[in-house]
Amino acid sequence: MAPRSDASADNGVKPTGRPFVITRVFNAPRDLVWKAWTEAEHLQHWWGPKGCQLDVLKLDLRPGGIFHYAMRFSARAQMMGRFKYLEISPPQRLVYLSSFADETSAVIPAPFPGNFPLEVENTVTFEEHDGKTTLTIHGLPHNASDEQRVFFEGMFASMEGGFGGTCEQLSVYLERLRG
Repeated sequence: MAPRSDASADNGVKPTGRPFVITRVFNAPRDLVWKAWTEAEHLQHWWGPKGCQLDVLKLDLRPGGIFHYAMRFSARAQMMGRFKYLEISPPQRLVYLSSFADETSAVIPAPFPGNFPLEVENTVTFEEHDGKTTLTIHGLPHNASDEQRVFFEGMFASMEGGFGGTCEQLSVYLERLRG
């Protein structure tokens, strides 16, 4: 699939600010890590914070397509999110807008206090070396106000913990697949 241009898919505005970056190395080949990130049957086993059960509501892996999901933390507590795919370059690069979402997959504000951006543009790269895959996630607020960018940067420690736990779950899941 063709890469997107450097400008944002929605209005030509590039995301700005200080990026959130996390890098992890997985003991698995790049093709397997790519599949884990792009196929519903894999995502449901590891995506999301520790302690949640993920329901894949929709996965349309193409530029402009949506990954819509529900994270259940108990019988009554659930949050929904979505990715809107901007670029899909198998198996080395995935670019998407992430956001909280409602039942229809419409973008909604974050379900916690503060001024978190409605959308974050994430670029995920997959690099293989000696059978291991280095995954890097690079996130920047999309169409955000100055206040939203400042709030986003203040959330880095929390996002590190959240993505760190998610990456741990991915590592365990990949080991199980290779097992």
